[in-house]
Amino acid sequence: MSVTDTRHSTARGLPASRDLVVDFIRVACMFAVVAVHLLMMGISVDELGIGVVNPLTSLSWFAQGTWFAQVMPLFFVVGGFASLTSWRSLQRRGGDAGEYLRNRVLRLVRPTVALYAFLALALWIATAAGVPGDLLAVIAAGAGVQLWFLAAYLICQAMVPTMAKFHQAAPYRTIAALAACAVVVDVLRLGLERNPWGFDSNPIGLLNMVFVWGLLQQLGFFYADGWFDHFAKWQLLLAAAGCYLVLVPLTYGGPYPVDMLTSQNPPMFPLVLVGLAHVMVVKALYPWLQRLVQVGWVQKVMFLVGSRAMTIYLWHLPLIIAMFGIALVLRLPFPEPASAQWWLSRPLFYVAAWVLVLLVSTPLVRLELASTALAPGTVRPATWRIAVATVLAVVPPFVVMRSALDTANATWGLVLLILAVAIVTGRQNASLLRKAST
Repeated sequence: MSVTDTRHSTARGLPASRDLVVDFIRVACMFAVVAVHLLMMGISVDELGIGVVNPLTSLSWFAQGTWFAQVMPLFFVVGGFASLTSWRSLQRRGGDAGEYLRNRVLRLVRPTVALYAFLALALWIATAAGVPGDLLAVIAAGAGVQLWFLAAYLICQAMVPTMAKFHQAAPYRTIAALAACAVVVDVLRLGLERNPWGFDSNPIGLLNMVFVWGLLQQLGFFYADGWFDHFAKWQLLLAAAGCYLVLVPLTYGGPYPVDMLTSQNPPMFPLVLVGLAHVMVVKALYPWLQRLVQVGWVQKVMFLVGSRAMTIYLWHLPLIIAMFGIALVLRLPFPEPASAQWWLSRPLFYVAAWVLVLLVSTPLVRLELASTALAPGTVRPATWRIAVATVLAVVPPFVVMRSALDTANATWGLVLLILAVAIVTGRQNASLLRKAST
């Protein structure tokens, strides 16, 4: 299973080995991501024009709150559980690494092509219509903020077959090696951050897209093996508290930022502690969560959101921006960001955002749920071609992560994504076609 594999209507008929709590956590993370992104967009309208601010930064406790609200580390952990489960299932059916990666590319990239097509077209139309460049740059950058995840997740997915072998042979040494590499990268990056030569140390930190996100994915492998089940509830909660205690000297007295959102791109080692604390809490609450996921309406929500999770993730920010744009056109009142009225109006906007996201995702989810099976008369591309397609798919969101979305990289990014899908879709088998014609 992966972020796009929750396709069953209810728990009835699901394999007994399926962990519905993992599905619940994935969906809960999606609700949290949409909420955080909505709250980070404060629109102000006055005689000076339209302003966009992040109201959350005005909260004195915001940085500390990210230790609990930053859910992407947990998302990579449950993604690791799902990835190892899918990989082992594929192996039992005789599949190999090329087939696994091909399936991942199709599942993740096909829905992304639709988003890139929409964004490229919208940005070209806005440019032709004379929308001010500064305003368009802000809108475009906001619409592409979430795309970093595609680059990071595809990199981690490409690692699954190899890291599964390492996990099978030496699970603890693999975790230790990833952790050591992540710390070394941070030391180099932070050590060079204030160098007198003006050297940009952030590119060094990009190596932690492999080590930090990969380490969190590896923790998901331990989850899949039932490793966390060996501990009592009090031990899990004590370990979670220990992770947070370690964060205190690393952030308040050390070189790391307190804000875990700041630590996300490029990722830094404290995210591992946040993810580990979260999964410990999940396992401590596991019996209660198991009862919760058996409730009928909870399962319906899990299916509705989980069956289109990737589509929702990709589209929620552009649609939130569009929602605020419509509100501006209709001249709806915009309370001062972070004011009491602003906070009181957020639940209504949150519900409206979800209604819009679910409506738009209904036709688009077909791209996410479409079969990855080869069409009759086609053969699977060689593994090296699939690897090339994966690189092509990683480049566009990676560039957006580094330089923000604009008209140019939305356009050439769309071309690369289409090419990646075309490569992994398969090629016609000439001999089969000749036999069919005779």
